[in-house]
Amino acid sequence: MHENSRPSRRNMLFGGAVVAAGGLAAACTGNEPEETAAPAAQAGNAGGDNDKPGQKVTIGFSAPAADHGWIAAITKNAEAQAKRYSDVTFKPVEPTNDINQQISAVESLISAKVNALVLLPNDGEQLNQVARKAMDAGIPVVNLDRVFPDKLSYRTWIGGDNYGMGVAAGHYVGKRLKEKGVANPVIVEIQGIATLPLTQERSKGFADALKTFGFSVTAKQDAKFTVETGNQVASNLLQAHKKIDALWNHDDDQGVGVLAAVKQAGRKEFFMVGGAGSANAMREIKSGGVLEATVTYSPTMAGSALRVARLIAQGKGMGDLMEQQVPQSITLASETITRQNVDRYLPLGFES
Repeated sequence: MHENSRPSRRNMLFGGAVVAAGGLAAACTGNEPEETAAPAAQAGNAGGDNDKPGQKVTIGFSAPAADHGWIAAITKNAEAQAKRYSDVTFKPVEPTNDINQQISAVESLISAKVNALVLLPNDGEQLNQVARKAMDAGIPVVNLDRVFPDKLSYRTWIGGDNYGMGVAAGHYVGKRLKEKGVANPVIVEIQGIATLPLTQERSKGFADALKTFGFSVTAKQDAKFTVETGNQVASNLLQAHKKIDALWNHDDDQGVGVLAAVKQAGRKEFFMVGGAGSANAMREIKSGGVLEATVTYSPTMAGSALRVARLIAQGKGMGDLMEQQVPQSITLASETITRQNVDRYLPLGFES
């Protein structure tokens, strides 16, 4: 969108349903035959037009530095989607884990008068003010994953479902244990960072799902999202519990260390579920080892955020929805990847 046609803040904030979906259908056609199609005023969006070149827009992008595979895949997914569109100029700033540097980088994008901004903050609270500054300047912000506390600081939030991720893992574990006829299972949980709200949501979803089967978590410990700590924590838990029936590890990046500890200990009596959807985990699942499944929290959300930012900047809605504007909140479903469906998901996996 050109500078003189940038949407007003009021228009950016108007309307917004919540959509829960595993992906974005940005280029779908209607089911009505052409001769009986409703008049334009009643027909909603022409979803099939969304992928066609439109008004040229510049989309700014800011994310933390890639200190693990998931974050690295965030930037790669956004870049890949930007390249699909001849009407998009992708303007990323240097990734950083320094709060003040990220604030300065976002301010530079505001000064550059980008048409939309995709922003994954290092910390939602600390980046809230600069995101609000962008919105006040008429630049729609697509808030990726780590949410800003002030809804006036973003036009649309898009991210994964942490509670749903725990529920998906819990349902898989509970169902498998019931199938195996285990009455009083030893269930171990390896978290990311225990103090983070996202970790607490995942653990609550896991506990709630297990409860429906009459099960509960026996032991849990956090592994700080690192391979090294994952290895250490898993080793400690394996030593503390001579028999385990099921293990859920929240994060496939730290899962590299967890799996190494399991293999080193020669433990095969239990099954394991991962989290996020890394390519490493998917290959392990395909091989038929102790890791039977992983529940997604996919970095493809960054590619979807780029698409959403493009639609907002061009004043378009989403295909298959009647509304003329993109929803205010988009929660992506957590999907369960097993040996039966892993080949479908492998192309979307990220390297840990």
